[in-house]
Amino acid sequence: MMHVPDHFAYIGPGAGFVFLESFLTLVVSLLAGLLSVFLWPFRMLLRIARRRSGFGAARVRKVIFLGLDGLDPALTEKFMLEGKLPNLARLRDQGSYRRLRTTFPALSPVAWSTFATGVNPAKHNIFDFLNRDLRSYVPELSSSRVRPSQRILRLGKFRIPLSAPLLELRQKSKPFWEILGSRWIRSTILRVPITFPPQRFRGLLLSAMCTPDVRGTQGTFSWFQTGASNGSCTGGNRYSLSACEDGFEGAITGPDNSLVEGAGPMRIPFRIHRAGGAGYELHIQGASYPLQRGEYTPWVRLRFQAHAGASVRGIARFLLNDAEPELSLYVTPIQIDPEAPALPISEPRYYATYLSKLLGTFSTLGMAEDTWALNEGAIDEEAFLGQARLIQQEREAMFLNALERTRRGVVACVFDTTDRVQHMFYRYLDPARAAGPYSGVIEELYRDMDRLVGKTIEHVDRDTALFVLSDHGFCSFRRGVNLNAWLHQNGYLALERGESESGEAFNGVDWSRTSAYTFGFGGIYLNLRGREARGIVDPEDAAGLETELVARLANLRDEETSGIAIRRICPSSELYQGPYLRAAPDVLVGYADGYRASWDAALGKVSARVFEDNTKAWSGDHCVDPALVPGVLFSNRKLDADDPGIEDMAPTALVLFGIEPPGWMDGRSVIRFA
Repeated sequence: MMHVPDHFAYIGPGAGFVFLESFLTLVVSLLAGLLSVFLWPFRMLLRIARRRSGFGAARVRKVIFLGLDGLDPALTEKFMLEGKLPNLARLRDQGSYRRLRTTFPALSPVAWSTFATGVNPAKHNIFDFLNRDLRSYVPELSSSRVRPSQRILRLGKFRIPLSAPLLELRQKSKPFWEILGSRWIRSTILRVPITFPPQRFRGLLLSAMCTPDVRGTQGTFSWFQTGASNGSCTGGNRYSLSACEDGFEGAITGPDNSLVEGAGPMRIPFRIHRAGGAGYELHIQGASYPLQRGEYTPWVRLRFQAHAGASVRGIARFLLNDAEPELSLYVTPIQIDPEAPALPISEPRYYATYLSKLLGTFSTLGMAEDTWALNEGAIDEEAFLGQARLIQQEREAMFLNALERTRRGVVACVFDTTDRVQHMFYRYLDPARAAGPYSGVIEELYRDMDRLVGKTIEHVDRDTALFVLSDHGFCSFRRGVNLNAWLHQNGYLALERGESESGEAFNGVDWSRTSAYTFGFGGIYLNLRGREARGIVDPEDAAGLETELVARLANLRDEETSGIAIRRICPSSELYQGPYLRAAPDVLVGYADGYRASWDAALGKVSARVFEDNTKAWSGDHCVDPALVPGVLFSNRKLDADDPGIEDMAPTALVLFGIEPPGWMDGRSVIRFA
């Protein structure tokens, strides 16, 4: 998976939306509750009858998908050989194990969308983390869109929304759990990427990747320090702490107060008091929490007051990094409170609240492990690992609860800890760091996933099919490649005023003289006439330009290392077929091990240099030739497929329940029945 910097996140809901939603939800809930009580006996009889008919042709009673995002086959096989993953080894020996083909590009939103739908990206419309606005060329999230209410009542300075905002899932096609639900076979889908906003179906779902925080971003942390000035950094904001009586004071910045014109963001003041000795205490909104260096607080509930009783609720954890010589306080992104969601994050809407009441408050942010806080130094490695463990524990409790209460149907859950920790700690696999303090982190991570597999197997019987899979593997990321710089240097991209660099989001690009550009992590786009607002490439010339770019970039050499940066490059039309092909990158780029699109290139920036060292903690990646980073597939069933792909999982789920996969699915069941 990949973090999308907050300045390309979509617009947040705002306090007005929350006020409107809360009022409407209260009224609708009361009416629905009364109606449900009256109709309950009739609905139960109908449901029992339909469920029996839905399972009539099923070959199993239950299917479990345990997704371990980014679990790498080479490392998995190495640790199994060394006897360190006994549960996975047992699953392999008693059932099956294969390497699992991933998508091109090997990115989580692309691969998990293919997992869900059984189709290639040109049929589900997800090609990268980012898409671009064809009118402005500005990168935006590819998977979902949130837009504020378009009907506003203006009363002086007040702005009252009269309609709900636009919530759009941009993923197309149909997930297998919706097909099962239409046959009255229910599924519980926990944190499978690209499920925000949640769609209605017969089952339970908790959204994952691209679920925003309450500010409408993909996760903006806050970093408070004494002796520092306010400012921004990638993925977060820095704030100063002021001295006050017996401590320090600051303010948490929340979403904009959209009910009052020009009001700006809502804020919650807080104080940090000395609590005797070296201890401190956080005081916020009438509550107190002890602050111990290196220990996260529990989830703290925050209420941002707008006007006339309207408010926005969120949750955050606080971490005291240091107290001497300067005090440093990290605050997680302020996440949607699952007990009072400002946006729908589950299906049905009450499911998130149910889980919170049952198991305790939990992280709701789509990409909850704060990789950019570690990259920027707002937290250290220990704090990052501590955060990842807390999130893992929350997810595990949900998953095991679902397994315990599901007698038949599907349970699917994706754990991202495997992906996030490898992104940030892959550098410690370098033999030169073998004696370092974090050299064993990834091995311990794999051992812990094996423990989780063991707990899952406890819920498997002869009528259960279990699949343990990952969407991709991992490589090192040592050098960044800015193909915008190469395109500029080779005459395919032009800048205004003869500059050698541009700003982010193509600020400063001269589109009247630009024929190709890149952003995101997967490929190159042509500036096509009739598609892009200022396109100059004639569609009849597009194939020739694609061929030219492929030929010239196929052996792109990094002169500083003498390495070849690109392992595979081809027009997307050679790999994809479907109605959304026009939205795909025109040329797909598969980098070699050690290389990846640079951070600047991903955000639509032209840099002066094509190659640069990656110096961030983020040292492992999978934005490379997919052949280098297949996933894994374990099952308790014998697999009848030598080269399974992630597109095969959806049709497999259908076949196990006796349903013929629809003809538009590209995948094929990996389990055959005579």
